[in-house]
Amino acid sequence: MDTLKIVQNKLPKVYDDLEFLLICLKEVMIESDETELANDIPWISSTKDFDLNTFTEKQLHLYSTCFQLLNIAEVNGAVQNRRKRENEKSMADINGLWSYNLELLKQNGFTADEIVSQLPKIHVEPVLTAHPTEAKRTVMLEHLRELYLLVVKRENKMYSKMEQEQIRKNIKITLHRIWRTSDIYTEKPDVSSELDNITHYLSQVFPEVIKLHDRHLIQAWEAAGFKRNLIQKANSFPKITFGNWVGGDRDGHPLVTASVTRNTLFKLREKAFEVIRKELLGLQKNLSFSFTIHQLSPELRKRYSFIYQDLKKIHGSYTLEYKNEVFKQFVEFIIVKMPIVVSNNKFNEGELTYRLPSELIDDLYLLKKDLIALGASEIAYTDMNDAIRVVSTFGFHLAKLDIRQNSQFNELALSQLMNAAQLDGDGFFPLELNDKIEFVNKELNSSRPFTLPATQLETEAKASIDCYRIVCEHINKYGQEAIGSLIVSMTRNVYDLLVVYLLEREAGLLVNTPDGLASQIPLVPLFETIDDLVNSSQILDDFLSHPITKNSLKWQQKSNGADYMLQQVMIGYSDSNKDGGIFASQWYLHQAQSQLVEIGRKHNVKIRFFHGKGGSISRGAGPTHWFLRALPPGSINGDLRLTEQGETIERKYANKNNALYNIELLTAGTLAASLLSRNNEKYEHALAPELNYLANQSMFVYKELTQDPNFIKFYEKATPIDAIEQSKIGSRPSRRTGTRSLSDLRAIPWVFSWSQCRFNITSWYGVGTTLEKMSQEEPQKFERLRKSVQIDPFIRYVLTNVDSSIASSDEKIFRKYAELASDVPGSIVIFNKLSEELNRTRRMIDVLLNIALVDRRTNHYYSTLLRSEAMEPLHEQQIFLLKKWRLLTAEGKTEEADPILVELLRCINAIAGAIGFTG
Repeated sequence: MDTLKIVQNKLPKVYDDLEFLLICLKEVMIESDETELANDIPWISSTKDFDLNTFTEKQLHLYSTCFQLLNIAEVNGAVQNRRKRENEKSMADINGLWSYNLELLKQNGFTADEIVSQLPKIHVEPVLTAHPTEAKRTVMLEHLRELYLLVVKRENKMYSKMEQEQIRKNIKITLHRIWRTSDIYTEKPDVSSELDNITHYLSQVFPEVIKLHDRHLIQAWEAAGFKRNLIQKANSFPKITFGNWVGGDRDGHPLVTASVTRNTLFKLREKAFEVIRKELLGLQKNLSFSFTIHQLSPELRKRYSFIYQDLKKIHGSYTLEYKNEVFKQFVEFIIVKMPIVVSNNKFNEGELTYRLPSELIDDLYLLKKDLIALGASEIAYTDMNDAIRVVSTFGFHLAKLDIRQNSQFNELALSQLMNAAQLDGDGFFPLELNDKIEFVNKELNSSRPFTLPATQLETEAKASIDCYRIVCEHINKYGQEAIGSLIVSMTRNVYDLLVVYLLEREAGLLVNTPDGLASQIPLVPLFETIDDLVNSSQILDDFLSHPITKNSLKWQQKSNGADYMLQQVMIGYSDSNKDGGIFASQWYLHQAQSQLVEIGRKHNVKIRFFHGKGGSISRGAGPTHWFLRALPPGSINGDLRLTEQGETIERKYANKNNALYNIELLTAGTLAASLLSRNNEKYEHALAPELNYLANQSMFVYKELTQDPNFIKFYEKATPIDAIEQSKIGSRPSRRTGTRSLSDLRAIPWVFSWSQCRFNITSWYGVGTTLEKMSQEEPQKFERLRKSVQIDPFIRYVLTNVDSSIASSDEKIFRKYAELASDVPGSIVIFNKLSEELNRTRRMIDVLLNIALVDRRTNHYYSTLLRSEAMEPLHEQQIFLLKKWRLLTAEGKTEEADPILVELLRCINAIAGAIGFTG
């Protein structure tokens, strides 16, 4: 029995859909005179050996397309399975969503009043980034979205046979487009095109999704036996906002200039007005009630007349288009007061226009209040709430833009400012840390900048100050809503943070308060390496003790109208993994959060964690609901910020059903985790000794590998890292400074390169040896660990992710890649270490979980089985092309090597599509 039939027997719905799509594709190709190639379609054609010398671009494109069809079938299958379970059982049967979590809270003794009082205090903010960057071109993404919608439409049983046949024809038309569209970037996309992709989700997907989210919450609320009006009347919904790094993240990204940041802020503002205007036009259409001004409440009538008189003053005269539909007319007033000219998308900040979104929201609330008073409560609680929700979420900025820069770059910028001020910046570098801090503290007692605005600055200083001045201009003109935070990557000590205050001072971003200088924008440390995580609590303690930080947090609290001081802390999952391996990374992140929460309590400051996660297990990915439960008690505290990166955005949010599911996992999970772990006691994991043992021993084993003098040479030959560094899928360089070392290589290409050769060492290496050693030398600890796997959220989450990664690793495939490094000294020893560790980890995970992989991860197992079969020729081709390209490059035959590189990049793209992520 062939592989597809085996999988169909176990999971018929998903893979019957796949077969249908593949048959449609075959028909499309035959109609396009591609009959011979159509017979190569994986899973439905007989397997055959390919001649690697004649493996064509079209064959690569065919395989890449088929994997996209598989992804669509699996996403649709997951959505339909959730619907089926909801219908056959209950909403609460779906793990992680609102119904499940509300039932969980009820079982733990929480009342409706307790839950509803906490709901509006929940704040979730996904932050969209371009890296590792979606490997598929934007136009291809659009075609794939269209295909998905047609697949969903095909599910509807109401359509007649004729209508179903038309849906099938439309699917084939879309497949024609996909087949004839190139699926990789031949040139690196610029930041502007990456921003276009991000704003698609922000403007076209999320506005609808947040409205669906609120309806789903209300349905779950009623299903839990709670009264609907308890949540509706109080408008007690979680706060959902969005952040963005595209156009603001300049860490090792020279293309993100000050002008790019300015253009980004304006593009986001422009798109925000498009979103709001679309929502208001829909609202206006729905409020077609026959009411006159005399039927309005005195409060709304007064506001109506005030705006009307203002319009007549400015325009000389103003005709009321909807005189007898007063609600519709009032919405028209709101649209006219938007600070943008629709005809040319130019901003119009006149005296009549709204300056802040809160002003617009106030007018919507007036309208809502009158609708309720006139008996139109359902309209008020649906249409009006939708409009208020959209404006509250997106404001006039769409998404908050973070500004991120590396601590070393910031220090260099400071030294150049000092040079410009004749203060011997070059001599500043070698000083002891305490001497540097003393200088910075002295400077921060004054609001005087180092230089005059017209002073010519060196490269790094100019880049930093120009950027901060753009931010300052935007704040002065439009307020602070558009700016997220200033993030310092590679924060090693408090000095790295204090330096930024001086850069802010230079650009006018600091304000004078009665207690001294204060920053208008949150300054956020990013702790990335294992050492930085270990030292993070001391760094944060020093930072929160500093007078300017205290002033800044107080100023920001007052500015935001908050009940508490808030300090955001970003923690990095990528570099800590590259630094110490999977288990050390996860455990030190877990411990750091607990310790940082305690530092926040010491200073009476709430800590808001910003999780810098990627799309692969090595970089923090994993099931959202299990991730939230695995966090240390007290670390969420109602507030969650996390990155959604590159292809992860497409995978989670490309269609509205899946987007709703993923947003709901975040909001519902954050509420449950916050309430269930609400206490002020210092937290220590019950198995801390066992987990310390696992973290330290596995890191030792991992570093023993990566610090082998031959390992980097082996890695550079045995993986396609050199080709990945030539890829066009992202605007950002793969290395921070260009130095060829593991420390300088970004975590994304590090993970990407290992995943391409199907040996995901970044998410399992070191675990097997450590578990085996524990079982032999510390059997009691191992037994405690084994018993905790199913009941401890953290242990379960980490080991389940390791399990998933092992299941996706293929020793047979990697052995072929390892042969590329046969001339590297010690290559056989390194390969044997890797191979033995994979098998050892697999064996030890089986012992701990005590259930066969096919039973414990059924969907994952069969998906991997199917993918592996079709990926084998792609790996063979990639190895063949790597050899050819490297030889031609070494011989200096650039003209011959370049076309080979294009084919190699297509192959990389096809494999990335097959496994579902880049880095």
